[in-house]
Amino acid sequence: MIGLDKIREAAEEISDVVHRTPVLTSSMLNAQTGNEVFLKGEHLQKTGSFKIRGASNKILKAVRGGARHVVAASSGNHGQAVAYIAGKSGVQSTIVVPEDASPAKVAAIEAYGGRVIRCGLTSAERIPEALRIAEETGGVFIPPYDDPDIIAGQGTAGMEILSQVPDCEAVVVPVGGGGLAAGIVCAVKQLKPDILVIGAEPETADDTKKSLEAGRRIAIGPTQTIADGLRTSIPGEMTFPILQNHLDRLVTVSEEDISEACRFLFQYAKQVVEPSGAVSVAALLSGRAGISGKKVAAVLSGGNVSAGGFAEMLKI
Repeated sequence: MIGLDKIREAAEEISDVVHRTPVLTSSMLNAQTGNEVFLKGEHLQKTGSFKIRGASNKILKAVRGGARHVVAASSGNHGQAVAYIAGKSGVQSTIVVPEDASPAKVAAIEAYGGRVIRCGLTSAERIPEALRIAEETGGVFIPPYDDPDIIAGQGTAGMEILSQVPDCEAVVVPVGGGGLAAGIVCAVKQLKPDILVIGAEPETADDTKKSLEAGRRIAIGPTQTIADGLRTSIPGEMTFPILQNHLDRLVTVSEEDISEACRFLFQYAKQVVEPSGAVSVAALLSGRAGISGKKVAAVLSGGNVSAGGFAEMLKI
């Protein structure tokens, strides 16, 4: 587990960079789920996702250590965050993305000044390529999730939730590589151990579910899901043990559950949330989270989706 002192240090490190994102509510969501739900708006974060927290914590330290080039592997959101903070810090960035990366996310990476390299379809393919580029160029690799500074940075969202919803009884968080979930579970369980922390991932990208069931990390190969930010092929080497030991439970949601959550958030909460960011609400709306009558924080982890893609998903 990442210590609370390290998460607090991260909060101080990134305080001038990231937003303290708002907590939103919806009476319709409360009625539909049977809970009092508080939406942690990381989709309103700089670069459109929580990823800026961990990326900033890692890169700012690297730049102080003399780094002039950073390299990342990302399906989109981590890459945007790395390109953004690298540009603000005056260093170069190279982002390795999958061949089928979201055009909107690739365009944003390039707009922030990042150089984009396409490689394969899975995290197991693009991470080694990013490591190779970093070694060849003398750059610093910025992991998407498997790093204590990254996890600590993501954990700052958990600290914020508890300060904004002090009587919170449960937190539902999306799970991909596990950085956000691991960071939040570290913060929450050290501050208030009795709070439930529930992970949610797509049924069609259920590497964490399979790994938890097997008691070890399981690779599932290429996956297809509208929640492109959660398409990891294997849980993180560092994040998985944290989730294995401290996550209260993990649930999966269907593609229709995810689409319905995006539609619901748009119609009733007036929020544009990408599919990856809406799986927490999908778990609540579908009943798969398995909780009722509680004060629940649901993390909306990102909002980076193209207008066309969002309209198609909403069936407008």
